[in-house]
Amino acid sequence: MDKNFRVRLIVGTVMFVVALVALYTFDGLPFKVLFGLFSLVAAIELFSFFKKGYSFENLILVIFELAFLFYGALFVSQIDTAHFWYIILGVPGYDIFAYLFGKAFGGKVFGKKRPFPKISKNKTWEGTILGLVMAIGMVAVLMAIRGAFATDWFYLLCGPLALCGDLFESFLKRRFKVKDSNEILIKNPLFAKLELLIGGAEGHGGYLDRVDSTAFAAAILLIISILI
Repeated sequence: MDKNFRVRLIVGTVMFVVALVALYTFDGLPFKVLFGLFSLVAAIELFSFFKKGYSFENLILVIFELAFLFYGALFVSQIDTAHFWYIILGVPGYDIFAYLFGKAFGGKVFGKKRPFPKISKNKTWEGTILGLVMAIGMVAVLMAIRGAFATDWFYLLCGPLALCGDLFESFLKRRFKVKDSNEILIKNPLFAKLELLIGGAEGHGGYLDRVDSTAFAAAILLIISILI
């Protein structure tokens, strides 16, 4: 187990436990507030990108990401605990299994070919495909248990949307030539202390990396739920 994954696993487990406790107390209000605060700090990290380079095109891209953070937080604030489990299984579920399968089987079927070489060169076809299969499968199982395919079918998109959110943030970081979303703010003493809450700087990309996939998925799910 490499150091990066160990840090992510420990912090991810702690955050998952905190999320569960928060979701099942006071009608999930503590979790919704926590997610909103994470999204706010992520937005601050996002604006710090401009220290690396400003252009009108970059501003438009940042506005899109801010919209995902805002509407993602809005969607999370209104859904109930039962429906949020779809997001837990589909979004972090995709991320975890894509990483694990990528480490275990990456390159064994598709060789050195990468699905997104210009955006996220570390992603493998094996990890991406198997991560999506696991994410969609887990959401489908929960949906079957709840007997809610007719009303909740669009939550099957959680895994694919998580991938899209991750790729969009990776694209932004490459556009601004930023390695991690916290690399500018982490130099500020206040934000350096805030980073300790999610495991410190090492092995982490910052708050934006923690919420990007969830915010993107939740924002699109909000749009779909309104349309249907």
